[in-house]
Amino acid sequence: MSETLQYKPEKTILAGLDAGVFSREETATEETMDELEALLETAGGQCVGRLLQSRPSPDPHSFLGEGKAEELRQAVEATDADMVIFDNDLSPSQIRSLEEITGATVIDRSALILDIFAQRAKTREGRLQVELAQYQYLLPRLAGMGKSLSRQGGGIGTRGPGETRLETDRRHIRARIEKLRGELKEVRRVRETQRRGREKNDVPVVALIGYTNAGKSTLLNALTGADIPANNRLFDTLDTTTRRLTVSDTLEVLLSDTVGFIAKLPHHLVEAFQATLEELSYADLLLHVIDSADPGREAHMAVVEKLAEKLAPGIPILEVYNKADLCAPDDIPTGENRVRISARSGEGLPDLLSRIEANLDTGVRRVTLLLPYSAAGEVDRIHREGKVFAQEYENEGIRLDAALNRELQGKYREYRVESGEWRDGADYQDP
Repeated sequence: MSETLQYKPEKTILAGLDAGVFSREETATEETMDELEALLETAGGQCVGRLLQSRPSPDPHSFLGEGKAEELRQAVEATDADMVIFDNDLSPSQIRSLEEITGATVIDRSALILDIFAQRAKTREGRLQVELAQYQYLLPRLAGMGKSLSRQGGGIGTRGPGETRLETDRRHIRARIEKLRGELKEVRRVRETQRRGREKNDVPVVALIGYTNAGKSTLLNALTGADIPANNRLFDTLDTTTRRLTVSDTLEVLLSDTVGFIAKLPHHLVEAFQATLEELSYADLLLHVIDSADPGREAHMAVVEKLAEKLAPGIPILEVYNKADLCAPDDIPTGENRVRISARSGEGLPDLLSRIEANLDTGVRRVTLLLPYSAAGEVDRIHREGKVFAQEYENEGIRLDAALNRELQGKYREYRVESGEWRDGADYQDP
C-alpha cells in the first residue's frame, strides 16, 4: 500500500441521483448528501458545490440526464473543480461517460469510503483488509475507469493498491487478491486461537457497535482508561482495540471497539473485514452506541441493527444513548435494555456498568466465609474455582472474602457469615 501523499484540498462537486427504481440504500437524498460531504471532509477534500437530481430512472448515457449533466459540467467549469463524487455507486461505463461530459475526475461513494479506510488503517491487519477491498472494487472496473485510475501525484481515490494500476492486468490482481485472502486467513486462525484462550479463561466479551462517529472510542476510553484517539470525524477508529474492563467485584470483561458502520457501506469492505467483524458473533453482549443528538438517529440505528443481525444474530444488544447531555431527556427512549450516558462527562456510566452486569449475570456473588480448621482443605478449591480477595486466620477458623459461583455458594452455604471488619495488611493479596 502506498503511503498517503501531501496534497492541497481537492475542489469537489458532490452529485447524486434520487431515482424511483432505486432501493432506499441505492438512492441519494439530502441527508445522504450531507453525509457524503462529511466523508469528503474526512478524506481531506473541499466541497465547492452540490447537485441532486430526481428522475424515474438513470439515464443510460449520462446517468443524470443530458440537462443535469450539462449543468454539472458548467458547475465544474465555474468552480474550477478537480473532481465530482457521486453519492450513488457507478459502473465503469457511467464513470467514463461522466468524465467525458464534465472534463473532471469522477468517483463514487464506495471509492471515497475505501480511500478514507486507506488513510485510517494503521495495523498490518487493517491494511491487508483495506487493500483486499480496494482490489475487489478495482477488478471489474479496469476496462472502464479513465481519469480516476490514471491520475498521478495522489489525491482522493488514488490511495491504495499501487501506482501502476493501469499496467496491472486482471490475472495479476486476481493473484494478489488470493494472496491477501491467504494472509487474512492466517489472521483469522490467530484470532480463533485467542478466542479459545478467552473461552478457557471464561472471560466474557462485550463489543461496541454503532454508526460512525457515535462515540464508541470515547466510551472505551472513559470505561477503561485507554488512550484511543477519539476525534469528531468519520471512521476515526478502523483497527479493533480490546481492553480489560472491571465491571464489578465479581465481573471482568474484555471490551472491544469496532469500526463504525455507515449507510451504503461497500460490500467489498464488509467481506474484507470479515476477520474483524466476525468477532461480533463471538461476543456475549453488544453495546449499540447511539448518538442521541444525531438528526438522522433513527435511520442510522436501523443501519446498525441490520448489520448486527447479519453479523451477530442472536447476540443480546444493550442500546447506549451517548451524548445525552446534548439533547432533552424526553428525546431519549427508556426501557430495560436502554441506558442514557455521556461518555465525555461520565454521566450514566455507573448505570451502564450495572446494566452490563445484569446482562452477563453468571450467578457469581461476593460472600464472606468462615471455615473451621477441620475444613481447611477446601481453601485450595475456593482459590482455584473462585476469586479470593482477602484471607485471614482467626481463632475460630479461616475467614475468606471471595467471589463464588452458584455451585460453590451452595456447597459452602453453612460457612457464610456477615462480612465484618477486615484488618489492614491482610495475609492474602489478590495478584
